[in-house]
Parts: sequence; structure tokens; C-alpha cells
Amino acid sequence: MSAGATLVLGGARSGKSLYAERMVTASGLEPVYVATYRPMGEMGEDAEMEARIAAHRSRRGPPWRNLEAPVELAATIRRESGEGTYLLVDCLTLWLTNLLLGGADLDAAAVELTQTIGEAGGSLVLVANEVGLGIVPENALARRFRDAQGRLNQDIAAVADTVVFMAAGLPMAFKGKLPS
Repeated sequence: MSAGATLVLGGARSGKSLYAERMVTASGLEPVYVATYRPMGEMGEDAEMEARIAAHRSRRGPPWRNLEAPVELAATIRRESGEGTYLLVDCLTLWLTNLLLGGADLDAAAVELTQTIGEAGGSLVLVANEVGLGIVPENALARRFRDAQGRLNQDIAAVADTVVFMAAGLPMAFKGKLPS
């Protein structure tokens, strides 16, 4: 049975990814991790980020199938989503960053992704940062990103069956019920 789509929001280091991983693992379905981070070399050397990725992979372990979709996220969801699988997309914030820095049409990409999530046949959990709780950024690019992330989070929340907000490792249901 499909669990539908869940959006897990929160700030940095709020426990979003770990919570989403536990949801997928508890389901008994085939776990598929869809990473949106651009691999090293495309964004330059970033030893700290590479260490984070290694820690995430180690924590998940071998049952997980890992895919990379730094830009073509909607196509990956369409191809991989189905009965028997549970996709974890981590994270929409990095995906949006990739699109913004690549000069993509953010509105068109958000519409395509939202439609794809609404039509997905399997279980799906998407992780995103809530970036609008802080101060107003001082530069135009950062403000554009913050605004685009806020709109994307709203769009995904509208089609998601469940929306969970994480703070200090604690999940709060904003829409639907917390997965048990």
C-alpha cells in the first residue's frame, strides 16, 4: 500500500533526514534514496560536504539504493516511483539551488515537480529546509532563493498527504498524521 507523499520541513540540523530515513525503513518497502547534491567536481572540492554524504550513506546502510538527481528530479521520480518502493528525496533545497545557479526556469520546474508528486504511484518523502524563519537576506540572489524556496515548500505541501515540521529532532504534524 502506498503511503503517498510526505514533506518533511525544518531548519538545518533539525533531524529532517534522519526522520525521513526512519519513515522509509519502517515501511518495509524497497528504500530508494534520491540525492540532489551535485557530486564533487561539479561544484568544486568540499571536504565537509563529502563527509556529510559519507555519514548519511553509512547511517542508511546497504539495503538502500542510491540515485543522484541534482536537476532532473521530476523525471527521476516518474521513473522510480511505484508500488513496492519508497523514495526519499533529500533535499529540495539543494535541488532548487542547483536550478537557480544553473539559470533554470524555477517556476516551470516547480510546476513540473508538483504535478509529478501529485501523480506519483508509490510512496515518497521529500526533505526541504524552511529558510524563511530568519532575517531578510541582504542580497538579491539570497532573497530570490528564499522566496523561491518558500513558494516551492507551499506548492509541495499543497499536494502532499502529510507535512511534518522538525524542530530539535521532534516531529510536528502540520498536515495529516505523523507516520507511526
